[in-house]
Amino acid sequence: MSDDQSIRSVVIVGGGTAGWMMAAALVQHFRNAPVRITVVESSDIGTIGVGEATIPTIRRFYAQLGLGDAELMAATEATCKLGIRFQDWSGPGSDFIHPFGLYGQDLNGIGFHHYWRKAHQAGDPAPLADYSLGASLARAGRFTLPSRNPPSTLSVFDWALHLDAGLFAQRLRRYAEEGGCTRIDARIGQVRLREDGFVAALELEGGRTVEGDLFIDCSGFRGLVIAEALKTPYEDWSRWLPCDAAYAVQSTLPDGDPQPFTRVTARSAGWQWGIPLRHRAGNGLVFSSRYQSDEGAVAELMPHLMGEPLMEPRRIGFKPGRRAQAWFKNCVSVGLSSGFLEPLESTSIALIETAIERLKGLFPDKRFDPAVIDEFNEQSAEEMERVRDFVILHYKLNQRTDTAFWRDCREMEIPETLQRKIALWRARGQFVRYRWEMFHPASWLAIYDGFDVWPDRVDPAVEALDPEQLKRSLEAMRRAVAEAVSQTPTHAQFLSAVGRQAAA
Repeated sequence: MSDDQSIRSVVIVGGGTAGWMMAAALVQHFRNAPVRITVVESSDIGTIGVGEATIPTIRRFYAQLGLGDAELMAATEATCKLGIRFQDWSGPGSDFIHPFGLYGQDLNGIGFHHYWRKAHQAGDPAPLADYSLGASLARAGRFTLPSRNPPSTLSVFDWALHLDAGLFAQRLRRYAEEGGCTRIDARIGQVRLREDGFVAALELEGGRTVEGDLFIDCSGFRGLVIAEALKTPYEDWSRWLPCDAAYAVQSTLPDGDPQPFTRVTARSAGWQWGIPLRHRAGNGLVFSSRYQSDEGAVAELMPHLMGEPLMEPRRIGFKPGRRAQAWFKNCVSVGLSSGFLEPLESTSIALIETAIERLKGLFPDKRFDPAVIDEFNEQSAEEMERVRDFVILHYKLNQRTDTAFWRDCREMEIPETLQRKIALWRARGQFVRYRWEMFHPASWLAIYDGFDVWPDRVDPAVEALDPEQLKRSLEAMRRAVAEAVSQTPTHAQFLSAVGRQAAA
């Protein structure tokens, strides 16, 4: 009798972006191990498909699979994303970019923003964004690949993709199936549990049964296994994140070159996104149903599409929050089944990526040691809370006064973890770093600067600097950034070159 406790069968419940990302990653990870990967999905059940914008971690994900940028971009009709452009969040006409990159050059262990702030207080009008190559390229509509060996931090920026999420899932499905993954196209009739509460099998409509050792729930908001079968509780975060619905609609592309950023524009009870792809544009309005009706949301969305509508707007309801235990018994929830914040800052796909990496590092055996499960759940909870706080920051710092929604967001109580961060920033211009932070100090700096939230004093070590010397140094930095931008091709030119590379 064998005492082998190794997991031999992994069943992924649901396809879509989360399911096929998980399947592709596990096929690659266990390519030399006897682990069977099965995806159960029904082709007549649609996927959410809201998120078509990503953050730079997506490129590391598909690179681990051996997929290159040109190939993946061609397969998903992708464009490049240097950051997010926020419009009207501090009132009509306000505008700033959150780039994937750094600002200026730190010196003597002191953040660049202290030097910039001292010059600004002395009358230098140049905005902080002038010292960010990522932000400057985005605003100019230009794009190139970052230098592999940047000569200074002024050259450091990163990039992500705007992609067709449906095509992305299709490409990963092909990768997974070529690697040996089995796909079963069927609806799930019932989840059968063992006497100890663990999942034993999926009973499919038509009479087939699919058994497994480990079940991964990628069934979306429904949470077919983690919620419906295992009754795992859900933590509601709507007191901090008031938006609970979205209308999404595809449109034709606007005239002109596609911009290398995601556009997010504040509206009366939420915000609107605009995402350019190669073959169409993605649009949507995220709103709070407590402050706006469905009819009002659609009326606000439709006049501001990037092009002409290609479909009727589709409503998506959600409850901001997370699963109290992302991993319970022998079921791991990934993607929307584990929790959802909202589309702002494009974190949904990134949270799938980190869940995959976490599971690979903490992959169990059939004993399902509680220490392994507890560590996975602790890491998942902390990371989700850190992302939550970053998203809340945008609402808390808003300076709009035109509607009750924005006024209430500004006055709301916030989590203590976020309050500490804001308090330290206001007092000293420093950043609090917790474990499992997805967004680094440069991202927090972009949001603080965008809402003009600064401490009254700069670092004491900077106060005595010679103003003229500082002025000359900052002017040289701005010239270096501006020169780099002027020598960079347009985003459209870069996309054409990528297309030729993919076709070669």
